Amino acid sequence: MGIMDASEVCIEYLKDTNILFIGGLLVAISVEHWNLHKRIALRVLLIIGVRPAMLILGFMLVTAFLSMWISNTATTAMMVPIAHAVLEQLHGTKKDIEEGNDNPAFELQESSTQKEETKLDKGQDTPASSELRAQKNQEQIRFTQGMSLCVCYSASIGGIATLTGTTPNLVLQGQVDSLFPENSKVVNFASWFGFAFPTMVILLLLAWLWLQVLFLGFNFRKNFGIGEQEQERKHAALKVIQTQHKLLGPMIFAEKVITVLFVILVILWFTREPGFFRGWGNLAFANEDGQSMASDGTVAIFISIILFIIPSEFPGLIQDPEKPGRLKAPPALLTWKTVHEKMPWNIVLLLGGGFALAKASEKSGLSDWLGEKLTPLQHVPPPATAFILCLLVAAFTECTSNVATTTLFLPILASMAQAICLHPLYVMLPCTLSASLAFMLPVATPPNAIVFSFGGLKVSDMARAGFLLNIIGVLVITLAINSWGFPIFSLDTFPSWAQSNTTQCPLSSPNSTVPSP
Repeated sequence: MGIMDASEVCIEYLKDTNILFIGGLLVAISVEHWNLHKRIALRVLLIIGVRPAMLILGFMLVTAFLSMWISNTATTAMMVPIAHAVLEQLHGTKKDIEEGNDNPAFELQESSTQKEETKLDKGQDTPASSELRAQKNQEQIRFTQGMSLCVCYSASIGGIATLTGTTPNLVLQGQVDSLFPENSKVVNFASWFGFAFPTMVILLLLAWLWLQVLFLGFNFRKNFGIGEQEQERKHAALKVIQTQHKLLGPMIFAEKVITVLFVILVILWFTREPGFFRGWGNLAFANEDGQSMASDGTVAIFISIILFIIPSEFPGLIQDPEKPGRLKAPPALLTWKTVHEKMPWNIVLLLGGGFALAKASEKSGLSDWLGEKLTPLQHVPPPATAFILCLLVAAFTECTSNVATTTLFLPILASMAQAICLHPLYVMLPCTLSASLAFMLPVATPPNAIVFSFGGLKVSDMARAGFLLNIIGVLVITLAINSWGFPIFSLDTFPSWAQSNTTQCPLSSPNSTVPSP
């Protein structure tokens, strides 16, 4: 189409964010390879219990918390296998209780619904029994869909809580510092956390309620395990799960090392360049401007390389089973054969395509065209302007990457705010948060694509759940920017650092976002 050279497009397919994604997935693959997810899954079940509503809430809280500190993609890649393992164990446990059997096998199955359907075909059942089994199987399928969606949705929601939680947040900080160099770091870790964390908590709880209603129904007594029959099933299921947890035995050397490396990874990510204190990246690897030259991708690849080096058993020699009498070194925690089998390279290409699209939008002049279309908003009241723009960004981010959406929109919104004497952050902040509301399509964001690749979901399932969640998200963000956002960022006045050469705005803006008395 003559928009970009091939060399420019190719660079977009392996940027630093893609390297971060690959490094995070390498750690996730090692966790799954050594079955650490099984131990975590059983432990989660023991702590939270097997009540459906609380199980979904538990996974949403864990995923959102992890997503605050590490990438949404890596969090989802880590949590989805655990969620499916928990479901497999739970569904297997319920079947064992009904049949009076133990459930020693605990294997991760990507197509658990197909497995359940195969089980139903065995044996001759009465019509009433077959109908009851089919109904229970349908309930399990819907519960599996709800669990899958709760992971990818809570990863996207959790990422908005911290400045480093997701890339669009950092795009906003970079754009504000670039467009308004005299702003004295108004967007920093502390100010962002104060604004976005309450927003994240409210949205997460509302998303939990919506998923519960959509996939579990309105029978809240059943959802929360209230009732004599549900209590008996809960106690019996917990007894079987406790037995399975004991059968795992103590943690082996490989599990312990991977656990330690994962904790180190999270700590290094969090302390590299946190914003509210000088991180190790600023101290040890600072550039001329004092910013860290090492990125989150650097840390992820560093830990991944260590996984390829450390042996899976306590350092020493073991007997070679193929050649008796000879000794050999134990295999490493992670081998390339394992990576080749389990790495979703299609998601890497999906990410790269999003970045290439963002660059092409900038190069082709699409950004300028959209800017012209937004000028009529100067005649609309500021709260309505923010709401309309949030809806526009939330719709746009379903078709393009979150990073592409914020990269495209933020310069346009900054120019528009200066032209109509509106505080730039009043429109830039909510639109950045809205870019993370990618809930409707599998291609909208990598967490959605990862969940969709595990099977059991149709596009219509995700679109139905995500449509209302998008509306809820925009309403919560609008509430946030018009309430606690005001004192944090002084949105009631037009800042001096946002003055432009072409437009001179009074510091107490006539188009102030504060409603007149």
